[in-house]
Amino acid sequence: MAIKAPILRSGDTIGIVTLGSPLYANIIDERIATLRNMGFKVVLGKYVYSYNGYLAGTDQQRAFDLMNMFQNKDVKMILPSRGGVGVAGILPYLDYPVISRNPKIITGYSDITVLLNVLYQFANLITFHSLLLIDFKPDTAAYNFNQFFAATSTTTSPRPIHNPPGVPLVSRIRGNVTGPIVGGNLTSFLGTLGTPFEIDTSGKILLIEETHEPLNTVYRYINHLKLAGKFRDCAGIVMGECTGCVEVYGKTYENLINEVIVPLGKPLMTNLASGHGIFKAAIPIGASVNLNTINNTLTVMEPTVST
Repeated sequence: MAIKAPILRSGDTIGIVTLGSPLYANIIDERIATLRNMGFKVVLGKYVYSYNGYLAGTDQQRAFDLMNMFQNKDVKMILPSRGGVGVAGILPYLDYPVISRNPKIITGYSDITVLLNVLYQFANLITFHSLLLIDFKPDTAAYNFNQFFAATSTTTSPRPIHNPPGVPLVSRIRGNVTGPIVGGNLTSFLGTLGTPFEIDTSGKILLIEETHEPLNTVYRYINHLKLAGKFRDCAGIVMGECTGCVEVYGKTYENLINEVIVPLGKPLMTNLASGHGIFKAAIPIGASVNLNTINNTLTVMEPTVST
């Protein structure tokens, strides 16, 4: 069973880090103000405002900030400012045994997907495919905050994951399977294939979401996963949104699902509000999840934080 970080409570300290691409200082400061207005204390990584082209500091600097947050006894949650690119660069510089001994809530999506899955695989820590610092703003959908705090500030179990009203979950291939859920942003975790940090889908429920890629590129990525055996090994598949993905040669995301994913024959649910869309379900990477496409339900089967 994976390690659960202590529950997040009002008044706790949140550590802010920038682990991939840089974010403008004024946006970071605005979002920090929102966190403080919500009742949280905030500490900043040394390199949170760093700017080095498409990266926020060197790989070693970004890894240093993350390790400092894990070792800071006051910090209860680590909140990356954004994703972007470059998160994989910090992986060789992390001390996974230290992380295991100092579990914290860590959340994000986009390129943070890489880190979420690696921390589950190498530190046995439940992580959260959920909000980033950029999402802590007044106009963020209430659904997103409700999902986030249900996962990080309660021990409710089992916890059904519902889409927002008017956005139905769609079951395509019937089945009823339970296992740890892994995955997230397709572009990001695809980059771990063939490395020591390759995603493990064996017996897992695989979550896939994507953003702003033409459909022929998404097909290429999906086929790469197929050739790597990641669909063969998984127990079931949950497809999130493909936000801003451009139709190519008359083919849509729905066509891709019907023509490439459905024939795999695995229990399949689609249309999960996740990742880069307006609405963001909170998916605990590494937690046991039941995918029931007979009853059209997706349920987290265990608490995802500890008391």
